[in-house]
Amino acid sequence: MNQVVLGMAGAARGCELHMGGYQKVYGVDLRLKKVMDMKKEAADAAKTRYGFEEAVYDFEDLLKDPEINLIDICTPPYAHPDMIIKALAAGKNVICEKPLTGYFGREGDEEPIGDKVSKTHMFECMKEDIARLEKAVKGSGKHFCYAENFVYAPAVQRAAEIIRAKKSRILYLKGEESLKGSSSPVAGYWKKSGGGTLMRVGSHPLGAALYLKSVEAKARGEEIRPESVVADMTRITPSLSAYEHRHIAADPHDVEDLCTMCLTFTDGTKATIIATDALLGGSLNYVDCYCNDAAIKCNLTLADLMQTYMVDEDGLENVSLSEMLPIKTGWNNPFVVDDVIRGYAAEIQDFCEAVAYDREAQADFELAKNVTLAMYAAYAAAEEGKRTEF
Repeated sequence: MNQVVLGMAGAARGCELHMGGYQKVYGVDLRLKKVMDMKKEAADAAKTRYGFEEAVYDFEDLLKDPEINLIDICTPPYAHPDMIIKALAAGKNVICEKPLTGYFGREGDEEPIGDKVSKTHMFECMKEDIARLEKAVKGSGKHFCYAENFVYAPAVQRAAEIIRAKKSRILYLKGEESLKGSSSPVAGYWKKSGGGTLMRVGSHPLGAALYLKSVEAKARGEEIRPESVVADMTRITPSLSAYEHRHIAADPHDVEDLCTMCLTFTDGTKATIIATDALLGGSLNYVDCYCNDAAIKCNLTLADLMQTYMVDEDGLENVSLSEMLPIKTGWNNPFVVDDVIRGYAAEIQDFCEAVAYDREAQADFELAKNVTLAMYAAYAAAEEGKRTEF
């Protein structure tokens, strides 16, 4: 077993979610070497909070460290491609938070790019960018791990176990992540986020759907790939008055805040993915499988492990009940062991084992590639009002 020596790139929310997983890793010799963030105060705070040996402020410090053999990229998406290629070239294994990459604008683009740049053009650019990343991954001899926590959620893993055992045919998949918007001030800008609610949250159920179809294909000894997409999306919250908007955090400038896409696979089966910023009451996360011999419903949140009824919020200032919950009064379904239920703990365990035992992770580059291509095919399909082929 190899020792896993971690270099963390980014010290914000993604780092927080991943560190909950690293703190639960077992059976692997894990060393938290360096945490990097360009904001000194963020890196220093993460070092203290999570127990890293050093805080650094330049990505090069992770690349040049000969002891680090795993770099976890939890930076904003526009930084992912460059960091992935540099880390692989430096001989490091890589974890990349979703999304793999996106279209964030190119020289000569008219702004705002979400309104002015053709989504078909973006899709073609994504094909080129992903081919470049795939070449770097395959040529490196290192492991690439795609940080899609939905894949590792216990319910989704249990569904995969059943599908493997029964060799079921998944005829239809339905998945959703919806909530009341984003806390990020740049989430509404295409040049910063690479898309809207589909890119930001719809990528999660999409990743789970693609993963489960890959499990089916392997169990049945078949090749099943995503083939084409139709989609409809809009920017709905700007139609609200200031008063009507008061409970919703979405502030889309040139991105969508409501999306439905339907993916067709090469075996003729379908998957519907829903993502919105128009849901109050906390985040809704599920994946449903309609099989030829089973029905499987994977409910990540809102789960019913615990229910609370609060008459006021006294004393709860520093108590989080669930993600994006507008108020804590009344009946609620609080998160319980959220990092386990939503897959973060098992995700990081798998990635550490992949490096320690030199094996592939369950969520790999192929999944990362297909999720990104499917999303940008959906953007092109919605813009053109017709089916987009992969």
